[in-house]
Amino acid sequence: MRTQTTSYFARLFAGDLSAFGCPATDEAVAGHIRADQMSLVLGYSVGIMLANACNAAVLAIALWHSPDWKFALAWAAIVAGAAIAFGLQSHASRRITKPQFVSRRAMHRLVRNAFVLGVAWGIVPVAFFANAATGGQLVITCLCSGMLAGGALAFATIPIAAIAFTSPIFVGIAICLGRDGDPAYVLMAILVVVYGSVLLRAVFVNSFAFARRVIRQIEAERTVRQDPLTLLPNRFAFNETLEAALRRMALSGEEFAVLLLDLDRFKEVNDKFGHPAGDEFLIQVAGRLQRCTRAAEHVARIGGDEFALVMANLARPEDALEIAERFVAAFDEPFQIEGRQIAGATSVGIVLAPRDGTTQLDIMKNADAALYRAKKAGPGTVCFFEEADDRVSRDRKALQADLEGAIARDELFLVFQPFLDLGENRITGFEALLRWQHPRRGLVPPSEFIPIAEETGLIHEIGEWVIRRACATLSDWPEDIRVAVNFSAAQFHSTGILQTIVQALADAKVAPHRLEIEITESMLLSKYGSAASILNALLELGITVALDDFGTGFSSLTYLRKLPFSRIKIDQSFIRDMLVQPDCAAIVKSVISLARDLRIGVVAEGVETADQLEFLRQFGCDEAQGYLISRPVSADGVLALLNTKKLRATYAA
Repeated sequence: MRTQTTSYFARLFAGDLSAFGCPATDEAVAGHIRADQMSLVLGYSVGIMLANACNAAVLAIALWHSPDWKFALAWAAIVAGAAIAFGLQSHASRRITKPQFVSRRAMHRLVRNAFVLGVAWGIVPVAFFANAATGGQLVITCLCSGMLAGGALAFATIPIAAIAFTSPIFVGIAICLGRDGDPAYVLMAILVVVYGSVLLRAVFVNSFAFARRVIRQIEAERTVRQDPLTLLPNRFAFNETLEAALRRMALSGEEFAVLLLDLDRFKEVNDKFGHPAGDEFLIQVAGRLQRCTRAAEHVARIGGDEFALVMANLARPEDALEIAERFVAAFDEPFQIEGRQIAGATSVGIVLAPRDGTTQLDIMKNADAALYRAKKAGPGTVCFFEEADDRVSRDRKALQADLEGAIARDELFLVFQPFLDLGENRITGFEALLRWQHPRRGLVPPSEFIPIAEETGLIHEIGEWVIRRACATLSDWPEDIRVAVNFSAAQFHSTGILQTIVQALADAKVAPHRLEIEITESMLLSKYGSAASILNALLELGITVALDDFGTGFSSLTYLRKLPFSRIKIDQSFIRDMLVQPDCAAIVKSVISLARDLRIGVVAEGVETADQLEFLRQFGCDEAQGYLISRPVSADGVLALLNTKKLRATYAA
């Protein structure tokens, strides 16, 4: 019972209209209603405070010849000074963008201030009416009546504030009228009660209508400002919040921070367990992130697995770091999804305004740069923006711009690394590897430009060029030599990929079985759900398919059973350590044995020593690839490599 009573009074003095019978709302909606209420009060407050100051001056003049004139003058000076100070403060507050959320504590202060001002005017009839002349009494009556009406107007949307302001005045009038048994005073008391009842009823009616209007507005805005999956604010709402923070910063110097988050393992969850599990993962993530923030702030979902937060009124950078570390810690416990425990992680980039930018474009660009560095450092990393991040970001954008014209400028080229048949000691094919010779940067590693190509969609144009160039080069080689081309998951999102391959083979007059497509397990599991159907179509055309980086994915055996791969390639990490780590040797032996039983060819990647080659030969590995056999060579060097008898002898047992 005590808890219910405490809760009721907490809602009552926070201006919550549910304390008066209005429908209950959650704290977020209640805070939004309080923000609108406070905005209206601030809108009236400048005029009301000026009226208070003028009324105090009028009262002091009216009581100048009264015995209480010194007391009246002191009272008027205090009230006028306080009213002017509060009016100036309210005027400054009105220049700042209206907040989206106002706390209960702020409303408590408003109610307290209303009560203090009401007490100040409630003193007037008690202290000055009896000794005042007729004219003074008339002035006091008018002023008290005006304060009652003005208070009801100022607090028309906040009943508790209206009651806090008017009650002391009503009490003061009641004490004043009760001192004398004159029937006229009794009639005046009745009129005051009637007028007061009418005023308060109007306040309640107006406030209830106001609250319902705000709630309807919030519900309507949610459809365009709320992410339908997580129920968090969306990118549109986030941009509005950021713009409001920028306006407050320009007007009052209020500093703020923007935190940008990216989930480090969302793609794995989506790929491994499917989109429903991915959606549930995002919902649970949203709940955990929102619990890490302050009541007035809301994490927004601004992309597939990207979230952001605007931290307003930032006192010190450590506050932003504290929230970011809470975000990271929120992923310590695994997520329970469809009866499974799924681990998650997030990286966070932080920018501080105005230090790191004064425009929305600069702030988000720098936040993205800080996040990029955090992700490169590993899951669970938090990074503040640094000047070096901006240079890296500009460098990536410049690299992207240069990559867009790389094909037209003939800067891309292919090199070829051979496969060695360990049974016949001969080269059976080559893997085509893409290179970029930049006119100023020199040779750009694929690890730098391929991710950019995938992010921007350039991978489709580049991938088509690679297929056509590889097939054209293959047409000059012996009929028993094949070429392998690596495929990105993003390329399988293109509906024209099959047509591109068929056309490239036809233009080069190359048999389909001489083209091999290399894919990774992660590509089969990727968000591009058409991968499996495209692979089956390739196999029907007679094109061979190799499963690259075998053993490093999620469910290799399942895909070996579902899709008829021509070859599997053992990842070089196992080959590198197989002579020194028994577990790696056991894995290599098991993969070779499995491939033999399934009648699938097996290729060992990254062979660099003769001992590694001998080990693979002893256990029946079909082919090897690595620097021991040959480094990648240009197209002109392929025929020379095929004709080098001395090189063949090197491979012999």
